[in-house]
Amino acid sequence: MVGTTAGRRERKKAQTRQALTDAAVRLFTERGFDDVGVREVAEAADVSLSTLFKHFPSKEALVFDLDADIESALVAAVRDRAPGQPVLHALRDHMVLTRSAVRTDDPTFILVESTPALRDYARRMWSRHEKTLAATLAEATGLTPEDPAVTSLARFALEAPGLARASEDPARTLRDVFALLEHGWATTPLVQEGRSDLEG
Repeated sequence: MVGTTAGRRERKKAQTRQALTDAAVRLFTERGFDDVGVREVAEAADVSLSTLFKHFPSKEALVFDLDADIESALVAAVRDRAPGQPVLHALRDHMVLTRSAVRTDDPTFILVESTPALRDYARRMWSRHEKTLAATLAEATGLTPEDPAVTSLARFALEAPGLARASEDPARTLRDVFALLEHGWATTPLVQEGRSDLEG
């Protein structure tokens, strides 16, 4: 009986979150993110303002209902990688797959891309998972979470989606970024020109 009640409660919470997200995306798309208040979103979803803030800490968060999913997927990409697969390759493949699954005609994607505040929030949302990702990378490799190799990969891997967003070919950009993370800048003109200048 307790399990049934808990299951019903979780379903109700999920329905409320979905109703709020749907109302927010619809109103923001129709009138613009800056011209819609959170109270209007709550009214459109038929919930109180306090209920809205129990589910979403900010106006921007209303558009993103995937924060916990992003973190758990990052952790799983590293922990559940194929035997012998380097963690960097596992992260790269996860990022490329995640980006490839994005539909550019989706109303939420269009809304985020056309709203600077939401684009910035999306970037920060990825960055929030840096410590968790670093801990997972350390656990997978035997390094410490403070090792520069771990902290740098966690930081740059989570910045990669933001770099890819502005690209005409996001998947290719992600692969290029991860190639730089794997091989460094030694083969690029950034380093080659620097060397020739020093030699000259």
